Parts: sequence; C-alpha cells; structure tokens
Amino acid sequence: MYAARSAKNIVHLTLPESQPDDRSKFVKYARSAADLAAWRREGVLQPEAAPAVYRYTQTFSVPRMPEKFTRTSMIALIKTEPYSKGVVLPHEQTFPKHKEDRMRVLEATRAHLECIFGLYEDPSGGVLDSLKAANAESRHECLSDDGVHQVLEPISDPATVAAILQQFEDKRIWIADGHHRYETAVSFREKLGEQPGIVAEDFMMMALSSMSDPGLALLPTHRIVKKLDLSADELHQRFTAHFDVSEAPNATLLDDIEAIAAAGGKAFGVALPGGNGLILKVRDLDALANEVGGEGSVDLRRLDVSILHSVIFEKMLGLTGIDFFDYTRDPDEAISAVENGAGGSFLMNPPSVEEMRVVALKGEKMPQKSTYYFPKILSGLVVWSLADFD
Repeated sequence: MYAARSAKNIVHLTLPESQPDDRSKFVKYARSAADLAAWRREGVLQPEAAPAVYRYTQTFSVPRMPEKFTRTSMIALIKTEPYSKGVVLPHEQTFPKHKEDRMRVLEATRAHLECIFGLYEDPSGGVLDSLKAANAESRHECLSDDGVHQVLEPISDPATVAAILQQFEDKRIWIADGHHRYETAVSFREKLGEQPGIVAEDFMMMALSSMSDPGLALLPTHRIVKKLDLSADELHQRFTAHFDVSEAPNATLLDDIEAIAAAGGKAFGVALPGGNGLILKVRDLDALANEVGGEGSVDLRRLDVSILHSVIFEKMLGLTGIDFFDYTRDPDEAISAVENGAGGSFLMNPPSVEEMRVVALKGEKMPQKSTYYFPKILSGLVVWSLADFD
C-alpha cells in the first residue's frame, strides 16, 4: 500500500520487494541500497548541518479511551551492547527468520533506516522535562494515517545536547519495540571482531521514552485460535479447574475483563461462535503460576501471557507451538474472526510497564508479542548512514 503511494516511500528501502526478472532473492537488497544512494544524490534525503538529537512527540487517542495522550521521545544513537552486559535489556522472545531479512537490508544499505523504541527509568521526570524544555532549530509535523499527530524537532545546540545526554550516562535501556532489529545490529557489529577504536557499527538509532511519561500507552495483543474441537460447554467444564467461569456476550468481553483488572483481578475473555463467550476469572493466582511450570521466575509465571500459553493453551486445550493461532491488536477483529470460521479468540489485558521492567531485569523474556506500545514509531523520520560516521 505505502509503496504504491510514492516511489520515495521509506518502505522501498526497509521492505524491498522482489521483481519478476531478479536473478536471485538477494537482488532486492541491492536495489534498496541503490535507491538510498539515489535519494541522497537527488536531495530527497539531506544530512543535518550539525550533529543533533531529535525531540519526537506523538499526540494520539487510545482505542476505547476518550482523552488524548502525548508521548515524547528522543531520537539518538545508542551504542549496541550484548544483552549479557545488562545495559540494554530485552523483554520478548524473537523469531529468527525475521532477523535474517533485517540483516540483509543492513548489510546492503549500511544504514539504519528506522528507529527502534526503547524505555529508560526516569522516576523524577527530570530527563523528560529537560527534553521538553530544550530549544529546537526547526519543526516538522504531519498527521499519519492512524490519526497520530507526529512532530519532529532537531536539537543541535552543543551545550543543550550535552546536558541531555549526560543524564543518560548511568541509565539502562529496555527495548519496547524492535528486538529483531536490535539483535541484528549487535550481530552486525560482532562480525567485525575486535577493533582499535570506536566504529560506526557500534551504534544504531533508537527513540527513547521515559517510563514516567504519562503518554506511554501499552495495549494488549489478542490471540485468534484457528480451530477448537470443543463445545462451549466442554470448554466451560475444563476451565473451571482454575477459573471462575461465566458467560457473556462476545461484544462485552473486553469491557468485562478490563473491569476485573481495574479491581485488582486477572481475567481472560474467550469469544466463541454464536455471539456468546466466556469470562475466565483467575481464582488463585499463586496456584495458577505454579501450573505454568518451567524455570522462570514467579514474576514471569504470573503474567497473563504466560498463563495463557502454558496453562490454557498447552495444559487445558492441548495446543502447542505457534501455528494454531494468529495475533491481532484489534479486539473487533478478534471477535469477528469467530463468526468467520475461527474456533475462538482469547482477549487479554496488557501487561504493565512495571511488569515488563521487572521481567527484563531478571534476564527473562516474555513470549513473542506480549506487549504492544501504541503508537508505533513512524518509519522514515530519520535515517542514519554508517558512511557518515566520523
């Protein structure tokens, strides 16, 4: 869709497509590199006159909430470090096949074409306040297709930049979105081996947000189970071992489980064909966490997503692997799926930022797509070429 809108859309670089006359599957990556070089020659992409960080604000509405939110990030280079050093922390497992494609693009273009999203601890809000107060040289804004007001402002005054960056000297970074690209950048650097000094491959771009930012929104990712060979009554009977089970219309399930979470409980919604589903309210969280099993910490085992995959899917329904379900961030899509052939959809509450922080600090990882930070970072705002490093 985006590629068809413009020959200069960033997806031509980040997601190059194969052409019928390509001699190999790798030609598309060379095309991405050639397009990047051409865009620079033509002035489509222009270097900043001076080194800068960028204040990046996104003003948006959260689905199902009436108020507007604004999230403020700083786009800057960070030094890539292996997770083992404890400086940059992951929180989700990754898919190896996705990293291969990212590596091919990075090797061909020798550029970081889009930002990943990271979080830092800022209990007092001091870093966020400094970023908001900084004077910017210019302002660039747009309204993206998802209704988000995007504003990018370069900050290049050396003293101002130094004062902001100094506050990051002792901070760890939690990866919120972009694990595949971060791990790709680390592998890309490791291929060089030992070097006598700092090299361009040591760095990548990241948009950094404070964990204390009131605009930090974390939404759930629901699961659509393609096939269930059990009736609603049979499911009800199985779930009663660990849950207080009640029936409710599919359309109200998300409201119901959100209300339970707001009251301090934990619950799942199961949308089923026919218009009515089930609410699974956890009866004894400690007992359920023990059922998760494995060597993970109590914090990891108590997560909704751990309970869903290890207890509900594997132990109660006998469903294993990742091929039996699809992901969706849209609850309406999850509900409509069961009226169009899916066996059932499991609606979830999101984990909290604190849960993500604690699990990552323990060196553990949640299952894939446990978190969804909304909105996404807009691709193409800033590009960093390794060739420009000095």
